[in-house]
Amino acid sequence: QVHLVESGGGSVQAGESLRLSCTASENIAGRHYMSWWRQAPGKERDRVATLYTDVGVTYLADSVKGRFAISRDNAKNTMYLQMKSLKSEDTAIYSCAAGGSWIRPDRATEYSYWGQGTQVTVSS
Repeated sequence: QVHLVESGGGSVQAGESLRLSCTASENIAGRHYMSWWRQAPGKERDRVATLYTDVGVTYLADSVKGRFAISRDNAKNTMYLQMKSLKSEDTAIYSCAAGGSWIRPDRATEYSYWGQGTQVTVSS
């Protein structure tokens, strides 16, 4: 059982930055897909970013390209989401998830492990 814990959320003004962290209870290097998802009130959960850990490839949703970046530090068992130029529409609960190589990374239901989520609120 892998435990994921997010941190770094908070309330900021539009245009500011935040860095979210997702710390795993074990080595994340072997987890093929690690992703950030977000869910705003009354909306469906959306995938924000994915790190394909085996090959170091990343995915970013069109809505965050150029503003967000996903990265990891294997030594710290931690994945990050650097968020810049935040907008009010980025307001949501952000959760990290991990899954094996067999999953469809765009399907939330296929991830095996989830963190509890961290709130990000952006005021305009």
